Amino acid sequence: MRIRVMLAATSLLLVALFVTSARDAEKANTENYIKQSESEWAAAASKGDTSTVKRILADDFLGIAPDGSYYDKAKEIADTMNDHGNTISNHVNTVKVRFFGETAVAQGSETWEQRKLQVKRGTYVWTDTWVRRKDMWQIVAAEDLLLPESVNK
Repeated sequence: MRIRVMLAATSLLLVALFVTSARDAEKANTENYIKQSESEWAAAASKGDTSTVKRILADDFLGIAPDGSYYDKAKEIADTMNDHGNTISNHVNTVKVRFFGETAVAQGSETWEQRKLQVKRGTYVWTDTWVRRKDMWQIVAAEDLLLPESVNK
């Protein structure tokens, strides 16, 4: 009888360890996906890459630009197409991802360089809210802040 109880307890422990390992692996894969997608979104304007924007922004996405204005997915797609050629480079510096069930909050910074009449450089810090829907992670909300030039130096 003791052997059966010990075998059952050992089996339950092994199943629990397997499930925990699978969850940890899925979380790590999702974190990598979010970080990679954030980098791709940052680079999208310099490439005119609307496919990235279409993939990672939810249809009900709403963002807040550094000037306080709101923008949706359609506007971000249009801006990505229209900005191609004006943005020389844009790359992510850091990304920190935290999970809350089927929601993740990504916070980070990116450095950009634009050419309008002259070359201008800057740094954004941002917060993006990701939600898992139908086995797909997408951004539903974003807020971008432009750091003052004195912080960029």
